[in-house]
Amino acid sequence: MAKLFNDDFLPLNIAVLTVSDSRTEETDTSGQLLVTELTDSGHKNTEKRIVIDDIYKIREITSRWIADEITQVIIITGGTGFTERDSTPEAMIPLFDTTIDGFGELFRQVSFATIGTSTIQSRAVAGLANDTLIFCIPGSTNACRQAWNEIIQSQLDSRHRPCNFAARLKKVSSQNG
Repeated sequence: MAKLFNDDFLPLNIAVLTVSDSRTEETDTSGQLLVTELTDSGHKNTEKRIVIDDIYKIREITSRWIADEITQVIIITGGTGFTERDSTPEAMIPLFDTTIDGFGELFRQVSFATIGTSTIQSRAVAGLANDTLIFCIPGSTNACRQAWNEIIQSQLDSRHRPCNFAARLKKVSSQNG
């Protein structure tokens, strides 16, 4: 009988994008938290960028990562609220080959304990595009910590049971990763 799961940890190549009109590398606590968490978990941060909240600027960067042979996961922080400038879901949903509906639902359930009914204003989404997993989460550092610790980290761990996303992602040769 074929073995469905590998008992060894599989490090993934993860890019982080902060969507903000005001953050800089010095003030991007959310993006830096995600980089720290993913590297502490054994994954590789392939790139970290900050982009203004503009649909086409967001797509420009993420489309490059989706198309490359290295990036397996993209985590986007910011631009998921209801202000006039929040456009991350509008930028990303058209690029998804498959939407992961359960992610937004679970994120809002998890964040309810922290922010109460304000969680309905979160438009957290996730999907797959060209075998690249994409998570779009709010820009607050606490929301990033909660999303990573309570949802994303385990789903990126190839040892997590009963299922995880690691085997579903694009294959990366050792010279590319």
